[in-house]
Amino acid sequence: MKKLIIHGNPGVRKGGVIEYDGEEWNVFAVNVQGEWHGPEEPQLWCTIGKDDEHETFKYQDYIPMHLETENVDAEAVDVIRRKAEA
Repeated sequence: MKKLIIHGNPGVRKGGVIEYDGEEWNVFAVNVQGEWHGPEEPQLWCTIGKDDEHETFKYQDYIPMHLETENVDAEAVDVIRRKAEA
């Protein structure tokens, strides 16, 4: 599990699936930063992980500030599934 800060908005939402750095990641949470007084483009602060990490996220069995954090531009992220299916 890791934090991924995306500069720009590739169109992903909570429950979506992205391809980043050659791997598929589930998007567990998305926080949008910079819509009011922020930079010209929004930043999406995403918590991403693999299928087997969903229970860890669900029961908050991790320390958020200890997650590896990476910064990327929206062009570096391919959206496979935009959001969770209803």
